[in-house]
Order: sequence, then structure tokens, then C-alpha cells
Amino acid sequence: MTTKLLLTFAICRLIVTVGLTVDPSELLRLGVEGQLSVDPCDVETASLDFGLISRSEPMAVLHPGSADDIARLVQAAYLSSQGFTVSARGHGHSINGQAQTSNGVVIEMSGRSRGSRLGPGNLAKPQVAVKEMHVDVWGGELWIDVLRSTLEHGLAPKSWTDYLYLSVGGTLSNGGISGQAFNHGPQISNVYELDVVTGKGELMTCSEEQNSKLFHAVLGGLGQFGIITRARIALEPAPQRVRWIRVLYSNFSTFTRDQEHLISLHGEPSTLKFDYVEGFVIVDEGLINNWRSSFFSPRNPVKISSVGANGGVLYCLEITKNYDESTGDTIDQEVEALMKSLNFIPSTVFTTDLPYIDFLDRVHKAELKLRAKDLWEVPHPWLNLFVPKSRIADLDRGVFKGILGNNKTSGPILIYPMNKNKPARIDKSFSLLLTGTQFNDGSDRRSGRFSCQAIFSMGSPMRRWWDQRSSVVTPDEEVFYLVALLRSALDNGEETQSLEYLTDQNREILSFCDDAGINVKQYLPHYTTREEWMDHFGDKWDQFYQRKMEFDPRRILATGQRIFNPSSASAGTVSPCLGPVIVDRTVIPIPLSGAYYDELTAGSSHIQPSSLAHPPDPAMATPFLTSFQWFYSLASSIEISEASFHRSGLSESRFC
Repeated sequence: MTTKLLLTFAICRLIVTVGLTVDPSELLRLGVEGQLSVDPCDVETASLDFGLISRSEPMAVLHPGSADDIARLVQAAYLSSQGFTVSARGHGHSINGQAQTSNGVVIEMSGRSRGSRLGPGNLAKPQVAVKEMHVDVWGGELWIDVLRSTLEHGLAPKSWTDYLYLSVGGTLSNGGISGQAFNHGPQISNVYELDVVTGKGELMTCSEEQNSKLFHAVLGGLGQFGIITRARIALEPAPQRVRWIRVLYSNFSTFTRDQEHLISLHGEPSTLKFDYVEGFVIVDEGLINNWRSSFFSPRNPVKISSVGANGGVLYCLEITKNYDESTGDTIDQEVEALMKSLNFIPSTVFTTDLPYIDFLDRVHKAELKLRAKDLWEVPHPWLNLFVPKSRIADLDRGVFKGILGNNKTSGPILIYPMNKNKPARIDKSFSLLLTGTQFNDGSDRRSGRFSCQAIFSMGSPMRRWWDQRSSVVTPDEEVFYLVALLRSALDNGEETQSLEYLTDQNREILSFCDDAGINVKQYLPHYTTREEWMDHFGDKWDQFYQRKMEFDPRRILATGQRIFNPSSASAGTVSPCLGPVIVDRTVIPIPLSGAYYDELTAGSSHIQPSSLAHPPDPAMATPFLTSFQWFYSLASSIEISEASFHRSGLSESRFC
């Protein structure tokens, strides 16, 4: 019975055509405030991304004039009888075509217009609420513009990425990390509220208190559940200047021990901790003085051989201390006290002071230099990994000192730890609750209430920095590392810097981790099979899948991630069937829509028995079927595992 049912599914899927085609002229009749374009230049731009590894040409490009434009487009896709997909593109900084689509429309979120539910005037700048310490921004706003707007009020967001020319919606859909994450958590932990267009075309406001399931799904959700059109970001007083320090290590254990010590100080007063902790690996002498490391003086270049590198590898600790002009007289003492606890090579201390905005925008300055040399718009086969603390030394031996060896490297290799489950400060709404003076019994206990107020300051919501309710996946350890190989493929005749070589080396690194049992998780993940995605999400897969079916049931959004395949059947329509099919002398109608197959095989590791106790009456078989209840009842006495499906030789990728 099981084999026959599997063959029935296979025959069904083999004759399904999931190719979604829509005449672009149909899209032009949507009637949007912005511009829906089929201009070849717009289409070409949307076909590429920063990675320059894949290319996928959309049917049209939307430059939205408002959040309603986006909702109108997505709703049209959701209700379309033929169907088309929708992908939101920020600054185009994805690596493997995650924001691309070939059967739909790309929304240029960071293009010419700034849509809005931000207030009067659809092109409003970020709106800063000084008293409330937050800023409302368009989802396509670049972080550099958010910074400039908030600095006008002496404020700034708490958590950053190293590169600021990324969209707010883009980083919140992935996590948003940098050297401040140990102190404030990732960017997704510093959001109060979102406006989101779901895969049904519904424009919804969500937060910890309102539509919380959607709120947590979207944060780190890889664009699968909705398009962020507005975000309310937490702010703090902005420092004026930064003391930027780099020191070198030749011993990996000493290097990581010092990094882990520094991030453990996150709960200390600001005078007793650094504000930013990162680091990078130096596997060749060219890298130590490259674009990322231009901090070191070119008049006094650092040589690996001069500092006794162990195995030809050095490690650089990068730390900063924020300060104001008014506290400038104490910064030297504070830094000196913190440095005394570290065990770096004494002769390798490099220090500079600069304005706060210049430090945050440091990578853009390097970008301008690379653009001048035609070295920016090249393929970027980047690989970003979250590595458990317990296995970081194994990765050092196998990758930094093994696979990478002393090969010349065309880009930085970042490495720094983050805390996973440290609770943030109490939310201001909770703080207000504590400041009331009257209990339900009518008694007045002012002293106790003010005692609580003194302990719990107004701040970010009381949830973990890496909240398990979000869609982000991290290793199952309290502390984990980011290891980011940010390499560029260069056409300079050197094999070790070619795209093919670097791509193969990335695969070798992933294979090494798999063989060594190092349970890494990709950050900015890229997989090509359902099995790989299920392995990536692990225990979160069922929740991720259920959220997808709730908020984007036709799998319209962000198909470039290659997690789900779009459904061709429109919402609320009857699914066409492959006539009546006979299975063990029972006539059963088989729906052709790929949605039902995915519902059966992708939602869990096997088909769960239905709550219906009896199989369908053959007399009820019709050429059309609107749900898979009958199949569930038919499967009440069997389990069809994905393993047996794949062993049958019927590759899922051929059918979905």
C-alpha cells in the first residue's frame, strides 16, 4: 500500500507544472502610488546582488510609494489564478540570490522612494521620539541614514552591523550582528514594533504585545513570513568619540580566552568594560595590512614572522571604548585598567581615536578605496558560521591552520564570541507598572515601589538577546562564535583567489565541520535542498513551517532563499485533479497543486495519521478535491517517512 501511494504521489508531481507565468502588462494595471517598472535597467539591477554568483531576472520591479503599494502587490500575487512571487530587495547585499526571483516582482525597498505609515508625507525621514528613546524608520532605510537622523538628536541605535549601507528590513530579517552584540544583543533584540505585509497581502502592526507570533516569526525569518515596511528601533545616548585598539596574539587559546573574558563583562558599569569586541584571523602577511586592516600604519607594516606566529597564523583582537569630550580625561585610565587583564603580545598595541560616526562607518571608507581599484564589484563567495564555543579550537586547527594554511587570502576572516541567553534590561512599560503607588487592596506602599524603580531602569524589552521565539538559529551553547570568511574572488591569474577555488574551499570547510561533528549553523544561510534546511532549523523546523503556512500559505515571498517552492493554485480555488486514481481498488482524486504534497511531506518527518477514523467512501470520489483530509484518513494506518520517499529514487526537487 505504501509503495503504491508513493508512486501515486510521484505520478501526480511528475505531471505538475509549477512554472508561474504572468504577463508584465497585467502587473502594470495594479495602480500603485510608486512605480511598477519593466525598464531593462531596473530589471537588470534586480537580477544581481553583492555576491555576483547568481543571476535571476524578475518580470518587473516595484519602486513603492507606500506600504500600501507593497500590500496591494502581494495581495494580487496571493489571489492570482496563475500566481507570481514577490521578493523584497534592500541594498542588494545578499550573497546567493536570496532577494531574487525569476517568476515574479522584486520590490526595491531602498531605491528612489521611501514608503510609509510613518505619518504625513510619504517620503518622511526617520522619525525620532527623543523622550521615548526610539526611532520609526521605513523598512528599506539604510542604517547609515538612520544613524545620521538620530545623531541630530544626540541619539543612536544600540546594536549595529559592521557595514551600514544595509537596509533595516534586511538585517532584521537575518539577525544583525557586530561587535556590540555581546553588550546589547543582535539588532533583532532592539526592536519594539514592526509593520509587516504578510504573504496574504495584509498590512499588520506587530510587537511583543500585539500579533506577537508574527513579530517573532519575522525577526530573523529570512523574509519568509512578511515584508518589513516599518521598524521601531531602540535608541541610546550617542557617544562623541571612540578609542579604537588592536592587539595581536600568536596563541589561539589565549586569544579566545581574552575575548570570552571581555564579553563576560557585559553587565558591568560602562567604565569597567569595552563597548565593542571583535577579532580576525591573519593567515598571510598580505591580510594583516589589507583593506580591513588598514588601521595598521603602512610605514610600519606588521610581519607575521616578526611576532612568532604559531603555525604561521596570527589573531587580532579589536576593541573600542566610547567616550565624550567631558570624560576624555579618564579614558586613558579606564583603557589601561582593562588592558592589564589581557595577554596579547606586548609590542603589538595599535591605537587611534576618531569620531563615533567615523568608526561605525569604517567599512564604507574601505569600500570607496576598493571601488577606486575596481575591486568591489567582484564575486563574493562569503561563508558565515556560528560555531559553538566548545568546538572553536577544533575549527582553528582544522580550518585556520589546516584548510586555509598559508594561502594568500583575498579578504578578512572575522572571529568573535557572543553571549546567547543574557536577559536584557526591563522594559519601560514594566518599569511604569512598578512605579504605581496603590495595590489592589488599596494600601499605599511607596517605598517598595521606589525600591523596584531604582533596581530596574527603563530599557529594552525583557527577553533574551537571542530570543528562542524568533526564527534565528544558533548553536545550543551559552557562548558561540561568529566565523566569517569575507573573501573576494579575483580574476588575477592566481588559482587560490578564483571563484571556483574559493567556492570549493567553502564546501571543504563545511564538510570538515560535518565530519568532525562540529554543529555549526550558517548565518545568512544558503542551502539548496529541503533536507538541508530541515537540518539547519532542527527543532525549530516544525514551528518555522507552521508559521509559513499561516502567514504565507502560497509561499509567495522570498523564494530566492530556496526554502519553499511557490504554490500555483490561487487562494480559495478548487484544485484541479488527475481524474480518479485507483489505489488498492479505491478510487481517489489526486490534487495537482504542489501545495498539498509539501503539506504532507514537509511539515514533519512523516505523515501523521488523521483524526478521521475511517477511509473515504469510494462513492464520494470526484474529479476535484479542496483539501487533503481524505489522504490523511487513508494514511491513518501507515507512516510514509521522507527517508523511504528518497530511497524510492523520486527526488523531491523534481516535484516541488
